[in-house]
Amino acid sequence: QVQLVESGGGLVQAGGSLRLSCAASGRTFSTATMGWFRQAPGKEREFVAAITWTGASTAYAISVKGRFTISRDNAKNTVYLQMNSLKAEDTAVYYCAATTAWTTRSDGYAYWGQGTQVTVSS
Repeated sequence: QVQLVESGGGLVQAGGSLRLSCAASGRTFSTATMGWFRQAPGKEREFVAAITWTGASTAYAISVKGRFTISRDNAKNTVYLQMNSLKAEDTAVYYCAATTAWTTRSDGYAYWGQGTQVTVSS
């Protein structure tokens, strides 16, 4: 079992930065693939980024590649999403998720946080 709690969301102007954090509890965190997803109003949940349990491999959605960076600190049981050059279209609720496999599909993740709102004003 893994419990996830996101933080760091908020209101930011276009071009600004935010760093999201996801604190995890549970013995399996250090071996879990961690992912970030987002859901904007009226839209389906979409993949943002993922990182393997070692941190050696990452994946990004095309829309965020080069602007967002996912990282993790297994000693702190925390995964991060550094978001730079934010755009209005990045506005969404951002969710942290965990799985034992390597996947970018939301249906492949068994554990989810409650989400944190990110609003980018243009």
